[in-house]
Amino acid sequence: MRLHMDTLAYTNRLRGLPPEQKLLFACGTLLIALLGHPLVQAGVFLWMSGWIVAYARIPLKTYGGLLSVISAFLMMSLPALCVSWMPARQMPAAVADVWAGIRLGAYTIYLSHTGVAQALQVALRAAAAVSCLSFVLLTVPFAELLQVMRRMRVPPLLTELLLVMYRFVFVLLETAEQIWIAQVSRGGYRGFRQGMSDLGRLIVKLFVRTNERVQQLATGLSARGFTGQLQVVSAVGYQPSRRYAVEAMAGWLLLLSLEWWLRTHGG
Repeated sequence: MRLHMDTLAYTNRLRGLPPEQKLLFACGTLLIALLGHPLVQAGVFLWMSGWIVAYARIPLKTYGGLLSVISAFLMMSLPALCVSWMPARQMPAAVADVWAGIRLGAYTIYLSHTGVAQALQVALRAAAAVSCLSFVLLTVPFAELLQVMRRMRVPPLLTELLLVMYRFVFVLLETAEQIWIAQVSRGGYRGFRQGMSDLGRLIVKLFVRTNERVQQLATGLSARGFTGQLQVVSAVGYQPSRRYAVEAMAGWLLLLSLEWWLRTHGG
């Protein structure tokens, strides 16, 4: 599934806001999410999702697709926190922490209360952080993000590398999709052995075509008088929004108040 994130960054309803305002909002909320209680983190996730879907008008299906891809990687790491094992003879000392378990020979594999609680905390923190980063990804074009970095005196070499890498991420995805479609149309990926063989061919062809695109890019830049710095121009006239600024500060105040209440009441 292609999410067309780059297109959405240029066409969302918050496009006219200065990128600095959106980045400040996302970074401030991310800081609250990283330092806050799980309940605050859940609030951050819901709040930022509201900004993405309701204010930026990013399609819910697209946002959900992005979250599902990220959640797949998250879910692969959570079992390591939930599941523990120890010698069966030591289980009586840890029985209070056992939710469910199964004995395999001299060892017992079990689901622990502590591990599940830790996994839930990690999942909430990750969801809150992902929502903040998704807001930036879906509402701030990458070229404008680089302009902000340049104004912050980030070394030009780093911004140039980021721009080229960002461009080639989409080139790689598009090229891989074209090769995969061609292979499937010719009867590829039928069975495990053939699938592994076709996947190997795809990787080799992808490497060859990527190398060709790199050479073409280098030739094109040289022909256009590349001097060592890629200039990116934005023709959008930005208009800071007092309303959004007030709403952002009000949301921060509400989240910080909830965090203070949880800390003072031992939550």
